[in-house]
Amino acid sequence: MRGRIIGTVILLSITIGGNFYIARSLYQGLILVLPHLNMAVYIGIYAFIALAFYVRLLPVFYGIKHVMNWIGLHWLGVFTYLLSLFLIADIVILLGRVTRLIPSPAPPDVRVWSVSIVVLLTAALILYGKYNAALIRHVYYDIKLKESTLPEEIKIVMIADLHFGYIAAEKSLPKIVKGINALEPDIVCIVGDIFNDDINFIRNPNVAIDLFKSVKTKYGVYACLGNHDSGETFPEMMNFLEQSNIKVLKDEYVVIDDRITLVGRLDKHSIGGFEGLERTDTADVLESIDSKLPIVVMDHNPSYVEEYGNNVDLILSGHTHRGQFIPITLITKSMYDVDYGHYQKDPDSPHVIITSGASTWGTPIRIGTNNEIVSIALR
Repeated sequence: MRGRIIGTVILLSITIGGNFYIARSLYQGLILVLPHLNMAVYIGIYAFIALAFYVRLLPVFYGIKHVMNWIGLHWLGVFTYLLSLFLIADIVILLGRVTRLIPSPAPPDVRVWSVSIVVLLTAALILYGKYNAALIRHVYYDIKLKESTLPEEIKIVMIADLHFGYIAAEKSLPKIVKGINALEPDIVCIVGDIFNDDINFIRNPNVAIDLFKSVKTKYGVYACLGNHDSGETFPEMMNFLEQSNIKVLKDEYVVIDDRITLVGRLDKHSIGGFEGLERTDTADVLESIDSKLPIVVMDHNPSYVEEYGNNVDLILSGHTHRGQFIPITLITKSMYDVDYGHYQKDPDSPHVIITSGASTWGTPIRIGTNNEIVSIALR
């Protein structure tokens, strides 16, 4: 609890301080180009954009929430790059003044050029990030089990972090389904965060349901629940998945064709709760499983892979988004032992595959990372 309070205070400090710094830096450049700029109007426009995201917390129509959500979530990306680039620009100007390469105080032209460069670079990065976020790439892993009893290879296709309802993330579903079907999977695993807290933000749920039903697979589509697959609309989420022919494993397992055992875990830190369901102790989940078959676990958050010891063969996770965009990628690398890709602690440990996700969360951009569909050849 104390750590969460400290984290909240730090986040608020960065948000409030960062917005003040950006607003001031922009104004210092704009007033030199537009000397008649009204400060009150400028502050009003800036505050409207900076606070747009929080309108989703108010009791207003979903149409208004969608519009303000779109503005606010794009601002998160703009905020990150404006803050980073203004800091770099001010450091460069300071060093220039110290070394006398730039007069002190800095001439107005220096401020105009620095603001212009920061704004143009930010715009370029956001546009590239949106373009890259519209692409879906295919990643392949070949996993050889320690003592496989598989008579033949099983192909698992894995996706995660769809975040339906976040700036119409479901718009990418046709491309995702087409990509999955092209891979001709035996099993499809959706490893959490299918939704984003509130199913009511999905614009066309029936279209999404029909698309999920069109997934072609030999043994079916299975899912586990992530931290965002929760909240007041949890029953509606489960109904959506049932209609989509997606089998949700809530700390449960299923034996597939007497070839592998597939386990699905509940996320330990759901944002809105799973209607009273809580994550079961890992030992209790695994206790009744026949260990003669390979065990594959879907666990949304890779923070918990150490709980399994050497008792499973393969763990599938998402959640990290691989940081999604630079410089946030540096944060996820510091938070997790491994925040992306395939790794195995030692030859006796389970294989772990962490996907960067099939969609975005927060600001809808990707820089330095990709949306992806993962295919796994299990031998």
